[in-house]
Amino acid sequence: MLFDSSVRRELARSFGATLVVLLTIVLTMMLIRTLGQAASGAVAPQHIVLLMGYTVLGYLPIILCLSLFIAIVSSLSRMYRESEMAVWFASGLPLGRFVRPVARLSLPVAAAVLLLALLGWPWANQRSAELRELYERRSDLSRVAPGQFQTSSDGRRVFFVERNTDDGRTGRNVFVLIRGKDGESVTSASTGHIEVVDDKRFLVLDRGQRVDQKYASDEKNIAQFESYRILAGEKAAAQGANLPPKARSTLDLWRDASPRHHGELVWRIGLALTCVNLTILGIGLSAANPRRGGSWNVLLAFLSFVIYFNLLNLSQAWVASGKLQPWAALLVIHGSAAALAVGLLRWRQQGVAGFWSRAARAGAAT
Repeated sequence: MLFDSSVRRELARSFGATLVVLLTIVLTMMLIRTLGQAASGAVAPQHIVLLMGYTVLGYLPIILCLSLFIAIVSSLSRMYRESEMAVWFASGLPLGRFVRPVARLSLPVAAAVLLLALLGWPWANQRSAELRELYERRSDLSRVAPGQFQTSSDGRRVFFVERNTDDGRTGRNVFVLIRGKDGESVTSASTGHIEVVDDKRFLVLDRGQRVDQKYASDEKNIAQFESYRILAGEKAAAQGANLPPKARSTLDLWRDASPRHHGELVWRIGLALTCVNLTILGIGLSAANPRRGGSWNVLLAFLSFVIYFNLLNLSQAWVASGKLQPWAALLVIHGSAAALAVGLLRWRQQGVAGFWSRAARAGAAT
């Protein structure tokens, strides 16, 4: 009981601290990325916090896997360096005995990773896609802020409104620049407002003039009008019509059988299997010689994590392209990782047991 409680307490403290640090790093990176997207006009400024939350929620399974792996490797490596492991080994506890206290912490984390991968990951991606789609589907006039020039979604039109009326529906002193293949036109009007006809949005300008200029010549045509109508936005496409596989629910992927959907399912299920395999692999990789001053085991653990996740993404690509069946991808990638982790653990355990048996025989001989 003392052994199990001390190991679990050490792992829990390390896991909590690592999770906080990784979440802080990810939040900072997502904030910088989202602010850049908002500055470039890809997302709405008022949706920055929501997009950050959805993004962090989507990547939370990976963060949990990495935090657990780092906690296991760092905690057990510290016990090796400070000779705590020597005390436990001398007491007759093998290295495989550490699997039980580590598993009692890692299994709830693996269950949370599985739920987040199957439910949280697609929901967060779907909500993020809806926010971006909603921002892209807005009409060109809604992109305009008073006193600022704004380009339309296709880049062919430039709008400027000096100020809006009190109700916010009518703009005053409106300027519109429209570029075409043969020329461009500049339209200015005293007022403008939006009208919807047959699910199409039109910008209706009142009391203004239009200047047309041809690119091939300097010819200009000037026309004055009392009312002029410009197409400002067509009917928006239905939401969710072209969602990527990562934004579709797990049930939809299971019902709509296709290689791309099978690849996404393999990635989601494989994420939980990765968490379990990394738990066993971390116990074997944490072994270190306290007489050596290097941290090669930590570097090897980080390299193993990077390779494993690249193989996970590669298995998704193989299944999506039809090169592998889903069950074959799970067996090849995660079965091989499980065999490697168990083999490494047994090799470490036999090496430690052999070392202490030899030390005991040497002490008895003297």
